[in-house]
Parts: sequence; structure tokens; C-alpha cells
Amino acid sequence: MVSRRSHQKSRTGCAQCKRRRIKCDEFRPACSNCVKHSITCDFQAGSPSSASPSHPPKLLKHVSSAKSPGSTRSSIRSRPVICNGLDPGELQMGDLELLHQFTTATCYTTSNRSESHDLWRITVPKEGFHHDFLMRGILAIAALHLAHLRPDRAADYQNIAHSHQDKALSMFRTAMTNMNEANCHAFFGLSSLIVVYAFASPRRPGTLAFTDDSQASEGEASWLPLIRGVNSILQQVFGWVENGPLRGLLQPGIINTAETRLPKAAAHQLKQLAGLCETAGGGEEAVEACQEAVKALQKCYAKIFTRASVECEVATAFTWPVEVPDKFIQLLNARAPEALVILAHYCVVLHHLDDYWWMGGWASHVMENIYNELNDSWREWIQWPSETISRNERCLVWRPLSPEMIPSQTPLSMNSI
Repeated sequence: MVSRRSHQKSRTGCAQCKRRRIKCDEFRPACSNCVKHSITCDFQAGSPSSASPSHPPKLLKHVSSAKSPGSTRSSIRSRPVICNGLDPGELQMGDLELLHQFTTATCYTTSNRSESHDLWRITVPKEGFHHDFLMRGILAIAALHLAHLRPDRAADYQNIAHSHQDKALSMFRTAMTNMNEANCHAFFGLSSLIVVYAFASPRRPGTLAFTDDSQASEGEASWLPLIRGVNSILQQVFGWVENGPLRGLLQPGIINTAETRLPKAAAHQLKQLAGLCETAGGGEEAVEACQEAVKALQKCYAKIFTRASVECEVATAFTWPVEVPDKFIQLLNARAPEALVILAHYCVVLHHLDDYWWMGGWASHVMENIYNELNDSWREWIQWPSETISRNERCLVWRPLSPEMIPSQTPLSMNSI
């Protein structure tokens, strides 16, 4: 008869092992048997029956026998320390997939500046490990990117993105009451991602998703106010950001382009718009607002036409929404035809960003909705931008500045992405 192998009994093991009448190795915060069988160990819950003052928690268990020089077996048997009492079996593989997507692909699609890529790939996720709202924003953008790349699963990824973004914005709003030097970089990072999310989200036909649209559903992106909101946040934290880890995401200062000679077609259209503003309805304030919007559009055209290689084309294109006066936004909300015509000419700028997966089709979408808002007499005013976009023309072809035209030390401006 074979005798039963003896073993030392454990009187301080977990309740699960005692119930199953097996030896407990008493690893904390969960014993090996419970981990192996994917059951909750009462050590994790801090059960009084599993604790003993005379036996401190065992994170590493050592084998007493020494290793001989020729042995290939380790003299130490250990299990990794489990942080915060979380079982390794609880890994969220879906979130890991999204983080992998962001750091291997999505990070390269937010900007054309190579200087920004490593910041989005490494530094921004690192900030996200300390600020949940930023990490949620990262995962949301990655989910939308996967929805774009995998149309057969687009609905699933869009739902995941919506869930992460909702939580990110909720935490973001709460944290905004205490914006400081420690968290300002996370605010800056998420603010930029919010704009990308707005453009990357599915567009709803028949609505003007560029203003505070009363027809838009709750939470639907209104990109003009969003871009202006990001700039407002950046103004509050600019002094900290320009000296922090995300400094490289700021747009290098753009030289004066007031004397830039634009292509004839673009210059002619701007001259026509200037004349239109003089007869704008709504009083003197409305006239001045439209005139300021056209001046800002002329500057935006010039900045794009002479953009230096160190400048981000996305940030350059987004200077116009930041520079138009508040009154002009009100005119857009009221569907004033003069304001809509000016916005239609800005769509030519947006069309230059059409190659970005999150911007593709936006210029056409906005133009189509503007066309539907105007009557026949006003539609003549948007013929040039409409035809330019429909023919897929880049009328403001990039003309990089020569090295001697770029200042040796350019200040940073409050534009990013």
C-alpha cells in the first residue's frame, strides 16, 4: 500500500482553500490556487478570518535549498506583486488594443509635423497615466480611428469611443475647477483631442454642425465653438505649457504675411467678399463683424500659401475660427447669408485638410449645408468655393518659405494640434 505524502498544514490559509481542503500558499493579495481557478480570494477582501498578526503578508516565497552551480532551476519561486489588489486576469484587452492603436498609428495622424509625432506617441499617453480624462480621450480617438479603418465593425468602435468620450468630458469638466501647473498639460492634450473627436465623429446629414445648432442632438459636435474653446483654455495655461513637456505641440510663430500675393482667383474672391460686407444687413456691428471675418480669412489664406515646413497645416488652418469676432459667430447662428458666404470661402481652407482621416469630407459636408440654407440669389456668391471643392482642387497650393524667410528664433503662438 502506498503511503500518503505528508505535508505541512496551513492554519492561516484562505477560506476558499480550506473549503476545498487543499493547501494554501498564503500569497497576498490572492493565493495561487484562487488565481489559478479565477475565483475571488478572501485575502483580497481583507477578511478577518484570513489575517493573522503572527504571519505577515507574503509577497515572495523563498525556497530554502541553495542552487548548485550546475543547476538551471532558480532557488527563488516568486509571483509578481499585484498593484491595487487587481488580479492580472482582469486586464481590459479592448482598452489595450486602443492604446496600441494610438501609439502605433493614430498618433501620426493628428499633425503633419514630425516634431509632434513622438509627443503624441509617448509624452501624451504618459500624461494620460496620471490623468484619467486624458487617457479616456486617447482611447476614444483610437476607437474612432479603428472605426474608420474597419468599416465592418464601425458601429462597435463608435459606441466604445462614445463611452470613453462621455467619461472623459465628465471628468474634464469636474477637473476644470482646479486647473493648475500640474494638470495643465493634460488639459491641453485633451482639448486638442476633443477637436479631432468632433471632426472624426459620424456626421448627421441635414444639420449645420458648425455652430450652436438648435437642431443638433445633445452632444453633437459644433466644431467652430470647440476650436475657439480650445484656444481659450490654451490662453489660460499657455505660460505653463510653453515650458512643459508638451511645448513641442505649440505652433511656431508665423511671420507677417500681410504683403503676401495670393493666387489671382483667391485674391479676387476676397475682394468680392470685402464689397459684400459693406452692404451686410444687421446694422453697423454686423458689417464690422463680417469685415473682420474677411480680414481674418485673408490672413489664413496667406498663412497657408506661405506655410513653412516647421508649421502645422492643421493649426494654420484653424487660425480663422479663433480670430473671427463673437458677433460673427452670432451671425452664423442666425444663418445670416453674408456670414454663410464667408464661411463657404473658409471651406476652401478645410478642403486642404481632406487627406486626414478625421477631416475627410468635412469641407464638402459644410458646403452642402450652406448651399441648402441659401436661396438662388445668394448661391451665386459661393460658386467659386463650391466648384473648387467639387473639382478637388487645392487652390492654395503649399509654397514653403525659403530658409532665409524663416526667423532663426520664432516665438510660439497659441495654436496647436
